[in-house]
Amino acid sequence: MSQRRPITPDQCDAFDALIDARSPAEFAEDHIPGAINCPVLGDAERAEVGTLYKQQGAFIARRVGGAMVAANLARHLRDPLADKPANWRPLVYCWRGGMRSGSMVQWLRLVGWDAQQLAGGYKAYRRHVIERIDTLAPQLPLHALVGATGSAKTRILHALAAQGAQVLDLEALACHKGSLLGALPGTPQPSQKHFETQLAAQLARIDLARPVFIEGESARIGRISVPPALVQRLRGAPCIEVDAPPAERLAFLLRDYAYLGDDPAALCQRLASLTEMHGKEVIGRWQAWATARDLAPLFGELMALHYDPHYGRSQARNFTQWGARQRLAAPDLSDTGIAALASQAQAMAG
Repeated sequence: MSQRRPITPDQCDAFDALIDARSPAEFAEDHIPGAINCPVLGDAERAEVGTLYKQQGAFIARRVGGAMVAANLARHLRDPLADKPANWRPLVYCWRGGMRSGSMVQWLRLVGWDAQQLAGGYKAYRRHVIERIDTLAPQLPLHALVGATGSAKTRILHALAAQGAQVLDLEALACHKGSLLGALPGTPQPSQKHFETQLAAQLARIDLARPVFIEGESARIGRISVPPALVQRLRGAPCIEVDAPPAERLAFLLRDYAYLGDDPAALCQRLASLTEMHGKEVIGRWQAWATARDLAPLFGELMALHYDPHYGRSQARNFTQWGARQRLAAPDLSDTGIAALASQAQAMAG
């Protein structure tokens, strides 16, 4: 069996498995991609040990916590780890590469597995994520898909991916469509940390010699903040403007956001946040349409009164190459039309 040695975050892929020894709540907030959660202390146990440490000292906390750790390790050995072969090589981490992962590594090595501990734990991996984003984002050969609300930019991005192009779909990573009404039903957004972890993993897979298509997002997608290095790179990217007529955009929105009619109360609540901007009379009219599930006039006025009036100015302010943008005429936003637009976008990007 090999000797213990410092394992760095860029070596994670060399192991058969990644084991996150932190509590379920810590794991849920963020974890290394592909890791399984085998907590040595559960959420309530961790809180109890922490309280004992503060109130009765380190010895009592370790004695009580040690019994909990032993019981949890026994459960993991009986259940998720029971079928692992003798030559299995796991990498274990906790918050800082301390006692939690250390105790698990010790037990796994006593069993006979070549278990290793991630030096610095999750904190070291978190630094690795930030460094990767800050290093790779400025190098990305981005091409920004821009266009007024309803011009199917995200769907074109999906079609580009289906055609083998490289895409960076920030809305998919953020689990949000990026607009006022962009929250996805039944799908919570990830934590900021988990968004950045997934983003860093995707950036590491990108071929910097090929174009990367990205939607012209704002600096925030729902409650997620796009890392500043990526925002800066996006703002300087060449732009491809999807230019679809209003009627086609409205028809697309009615298909793409049809689910909003399923919860009129939630839709009314989101519209209420625009009262200061548009006044009670307009918002009252919009909420009446929402309550009646009459989305066509609602979306039509949202386009005409809320989104479109500020579109050109915001694009010129946010994209330094807006004046040199290429126009992608989009008279048809059906599935067939979107596939054709994706092919044209690839040709524009060279």
